[in-house]
Amino acid sequence: MQKKWLIYGAYGYTGELIAREAKKRGMSPVLAGRSEEKLKPLGEELQLETRVFLVDSAAGNLSGITLVLHCAGPFQKTSAPMIEACLEAGAHYLDITGEISVFQHSFAQDAKAKEAGILICSGVGFDVIPTDCTALKLKEEMPDATSLSLGFDSDSGISPGTYKTMIQGTGSGSAERRDGKIIPVAIGSQRRTIDFGRGTRSAMGIPWGDVSTAFHTTGIPNIQTWIPMKKANVIGARIFSPAGALIGLPPIQKRLMKWVEKRVSGPDETLRAGAPAYIWGEARNPDGVIKTVRIQTANVYDLTVYGALEVVSRLLEGDSPSGSHTPAALFGSGLLEDLPGSGKFEVETIYPA
Repeated sequence: MQKKWLIYGAYGYTGELIAREAKKRGMSPVLAGRSEEKLKPLGEELQLETRVFLVDSAAGNLSGITLVLHCAGPFQKTSAPMIEACLEAGAHYLDITGEISVFQHSFAQDAKAKEAGILICSGVGFDVIPTDCTALKLKEEMPDATSLSLGFDSDSGISPGTYKTMIQGTGSGSAERRDGKIIPVAIGSQRRTIDFGRGTRSAMGIPWGDVSTAFHTTGIPNIQTWIPMKKANVIGARIFSPAGALIGLPPIQKRLMKWVEKRVSGPDETLRAGAPAYIWGEARNPDGVIKTVRIQTANVYDLTVYGALEVVSRLLEGDSPSGSHTPAALFGSGLLEDLPGSGKFEVETIYPA
């Protein structure tokens, strides 16, 4: 009997990309979301079953579902109730988040997931498959690594959901993992130069999901995450970061969210095709040896589609461990190289003088 799985948030920018690709591959996900007006036309076009429900009432709407791929952000608000629903329904839980707090919550459900016999794996898209696999590759190359830096460079556009998540997180600052603990860091205070794969660029530390996940994947206690950023912009981010408190006020957040819904549509296929991503990672050990890994992948959003569907397919086809896991811990560092548009890991070693 074919296992039934569900995409929640199927009419969102990324959710729809995943739904359409799944249909092309001959898969038959149940499409779900809170808006019948938006969901019904997509279901009719793709000839797929639809279910309309709010995330807070998901438990009663997961009958017969083996696995949920959760694509409706901001995940800081929607992930916890969907995980609870999956625990109650006995369905595996996946999402495409990149938010540290969501990852931390997912890992905290490990015991409950094992008791329920389900798997929880957040971050099965660009957040965080590429960097998670890079982290594991570096751990394999340098088992005694004590510090890890990860980052990416891409010219891809931005979807409405990602834009909303950014707005919601404005003013929260950055973060890193130090001696095994996640600590807040002032935005703009982490600066260095990095060659992500297409030349050396100024870079800034950001609160990327790997600050949480890479520790669970590798056990490396010190972790930072980076993106390219012009020096002037890094300095500006630090100077103007106090303004984030104002932007974080509920009335302003509400107005900004409405603006996104009206004005932001997400990158089209042409833009995505011409904007690959460059993934970079660096590990250091106590002897001062440095291992660097680079790999080029498909566009941010295309990789999310490929990664999410690859994880879904593997879980539906085989047995899976219960509990909370990361993508690389489940399927190994080679998961990234197996995805369409991905190259091969390139490893460089630098020894101290």
